[in-house]
Amino acid sequence: MNSKVFMILRVLLGLFVLMFGANKLVPGGFLPMPEVSGDAGAYFGALASAKTLTLVAFVEVVAGLALIFNKLGALMALILMSVSINAFLFHAVLDPGGIGGAVILIILNIAVLYGYKDKYKNLLS
Repeated sequence: MNSKVFMILRVLLGLFVLMFGANKLVPGGFLPMPEVSGDAGAYFGALASAKTLTLVAFVEVVAGLALIFNKLGALMALILMSVSINAFLFHAVLDPGGIGGAVILIILNIAVLYGYKDKYKNLLS
């Protein structure tokens, strides 16, 4: 992968997760959050009350900063894949109307993982 393209994808992913992670940490958030109801609302409420969303927000902020500044980016992209898959599955199963952001997140994450493929060679051999 071209190094300039990879850098742009890495920074985009970093900014994307940093923005959404910071939104979860700021009381009231700075991005409008659509109302979710039914099973999606119950699941989201359970995650919030168990402070799981705070942990996810912290992971997103740390991963976002690491990707932006290219420090431990390969590790953070791998850790972030679990967040990406969970966001995608949440929207695919419980809130299909909001799946757009999750699709962008998982595509960016896969592209960045592919860009770091040389870092994973020893791990996978």
